[in-house]
Amino acid sequence: MTGGFLDNRAGLSGRVAAIVGGGGGIGASVTLALAAAGVDVVFCDIDAHTAAETRSAALALGRRAEAVTADATDPAQLAEFYKITAGFSQRLDIVVNVVGGVRRGPFMQRDAAEDAQDIRRNFGYVVDSVRHAVPLIRRGAHGGSIINFTTIEAHRGAATFAVYAGAKAATTNFTRALAVELGAERIRLNTVAPDTTPSNGNIAAMPADLPARMMALPEAASGAGMTMYVPMKQQPGTDDLANAVLFLASDLSSSITGTTLHVDGGTMAAAGFLDWPFGDGFLPVPLDGTLGRMFR
Repeated sequence: MTGGFLDNRAGLSGRVAAIVGGGGGIGASVTLALAAAGVDVVFCDIDAHTAAETRSAALALGRRAEAVTADATDPAQLAEFYKITAGFSQRLDIVVNVVGGVRRGPFMQRDAAEDAQDIRRNFGYVVDSVRHAVPLIRRGAHGGSIINFTTIEAHRGAATFAVYAGAKAATTNFTRALAVELGAERIRLNTVAPDTTPSNGNIAAMPADLPARMMALPEAASGAGMTMYVPMKQQPGTDDLANAVLFLASDLSSSITGTTLHVDGGTMAAAGFLDWPFGDGFLPVPLDGTLGRMFR
């Protein structure tokens, strides 16, 4: 037996993964974490430059790697990616659907085309991706793990994110339902739900003027909002999300299916309890300490 105790228990070495949206940001962290664990990777990304960089980094880790430039929300391009995936290896063990995104705004100020785009890139393509992936996993007759990215917004009333939140909730329950349907084949499906992880997608979701407003805050205020909001006092990074994928992809989670892993520093558990400053502490609303400062 080679490798360390956890490596042997995880059983990832020698497996093959397809990552949809695996070239940059969170996706790149996922791709490279899998490669570092001994997994051969084939991935697609809409950005050819970042995809090429991530492929080079995966090859440097000693794994086989293939990068495909594709827009996963386009059915034809997604189908072509899976055609390439089918030729990459005789097996497919792990699928990670990372692609997603939104630009927040009041529901009544959006049009039907924007809504359709949000549904496609946060739910529709996931359905298609899983439909393409399952036959490839079945070729190996030993099961596999499909991991879909959702969000904390799928689990709460996220004002100004209505259609996005609905689409991600659909992804969450689609994953849960199909986990039951495919359980006898040892094909496991789970979701990872981030919240405040710094990423290009989260930045893109902000109103256009918000980054500049945040930069204008006094230095003492930098990060204070997250200190109040995140119980662990630190935003999870992209590597934390990649670690969750490693767990769900591995034999360490061999009896876990149909569940959501919240990688959020405790924000889902807090459910609106913030650690207000000026002596107010953990409460859903501030008291005299914070309110006194705000309205003095």
